[in-house]
Amino acid sequence: MELTPARSPEGHMFSGIVEEIGVVIQSRRRGPGATMTVQAHHVLQGTQVGDSLAINGVCLTVTALHKDRFTVDLAPETLRRTNLGQLRPGMPVNLERALAVGDRLGGHFVLGHVDATGTVRSLHPEGEALIIAFNAPPTVLRYVVPKGCIAVDGVSLTVVARDANGFTVSFIPYTLQHTIAQHYRPGTTVNLEADILGKYVEQFITSR
Repeated sequence: MELTPARSPEGHMFSGIVEEIGVVIQSRRRGPGATMTVQAHHVLQGTQVGDSLAINGVCLTVTALHKDRFTVDLAPETLRRTNLGQLRPGMPVNLERALAVGDRLGGHFVLGHVDATGTVRSLHPEGEALIIAFNAPPTVLRYVVPKGCIAVDGVSLTVVARDANGFTVSFIPYTLQHTIAQHYRPGTTVNLEADILGKYVEQFITSR
């Protein structure tokens, strides 16, 4: 059964707290872009056609909606800048609905505008946590600071340390269990979004 199209008043901002792991059902190229259909349940509650959902941290507009799945269009720029073009049917994805006015902010302000992709460098356990190191391009690293925030595949994380080539973060068991980080292996491509506050500060200083 297809739901009635409508538009909600939610804005295009996220908290980086993944609500559900969805599964890609179909990814089909259409000209220079593509369409993608994802199976989901929790994030479809209250969602309408025209609303924003984040897939692996990428803000996308719902173009079709059914009881247990939704469809989005992927622009050429989205395919170039993110890991969504690598997704195939059966692969898991992080999902989060856009914040509504009055929602609690559990992570940090995530816009869903991915800066670039990075790769998993290494993984090693530390007690119950898992320390994951990521390689990242200079365009992202310039905004990365120890104890600052960064979104990896849409997950709000605190930076443990950074070096000339990347940064490390600590995943607690709950985050691993409820995000696609549980599937990370060395070489896995991830979406990176630096904290918007650093970009604003840089712009302000540069303009002065």
